[in-house]
This record gives sequence, structure tokens and C-alpha cells, in this order.
Amino acid sequence: MQPTIETADITDLVQVVEDHHRYWGERDLRAGHLPVLVREFGSTCFVARGEAGILGYLVGFVTPDATGYVHLIATRDDARGLGLARRLYEEFERVARTQGAVRLKAITSLPNTGSVAFHRSIGFSDEIVEDYLGPGRSMVVFRRELT
Repeated sequence: MQPTIETADITDLVQVVEDHHRYWGERDLRAGHLPVLVREFGSTCFVARGEAGILGYLVGFVTPDATGYVHLIATRDDARGLGLARRLYEEFERVARTQGAVRLKAITSLPNTGSVAFHRSIGFSDEIVEDYLGPGRSMVVFRRELT
């Protein structure tokens, strides 16, 4: 059965955090999984759900300057290569447009070459922004205008 893309809720976020290693491996990003984002921006947070549970997820929101910002996106280790991240982005873009978004944005760390390749493959431009998260904390910033 094809996984479905559904809006996420707090229970989904709790499950994702419990299975954190399945999505992020050795990187510990649990602190970025803020329940308030799902609670307050739930219409732009999604899970890819299959028979085996949550296979991927996206946490995002639309900013006051009409930017659809993707805070987190991940696919579970046994579900990579199925196009789920692309489908999650498509649903996020669809809903973000209805909320007035005119562009999309996301960030990643410099060593995350997989994320850079993925975002490029779905039409994002990228640039390294020095000190993005403070002195000495540069990030890759992805941007894509919506037409």
C-alpha cells in the first residue's frame, strides 16, 4: 500500500522523537523537534504514514514575510529512495501557497551533502551563509521562489 501524506499532530511528533535514530542516525536533532511548532503550525506539518508507521515527516510554517520555511524533514532509514521527501515537500508547498507563501526556504549543515543534493534536485538554489547561527556557525541556505 502506498504511504499517505497526512497532517501531523503532537502524538506523531512524540513517536518521531522516540524513533529519532531511525531518521537521523548519529546526529542528535531532538532539541529541534519543538511541540509548539506542530501545535501552532499543524496545518503545515506532515507525516508520510505507511503500514509500518511514520516513514517520513516534515515540520514547517509560513512566516510573516510569506516564506514557507521547512524546519525539519526526514525519511526513516528503511523508507529512503521511495520519493517520500519529495511528496512531503509537494504537500507543504501546496498548503503554504494557500497561506500566502511566495517562496520556500530551508537550511542544513555544511557536511550534509545528501540534503544539498536533494534540495537541488527539487529546484532549490543554495548558498553558504557565514555565521548564520552565530559566530563560526555557517549553514547552507536553500531558497526557491514560487511562481
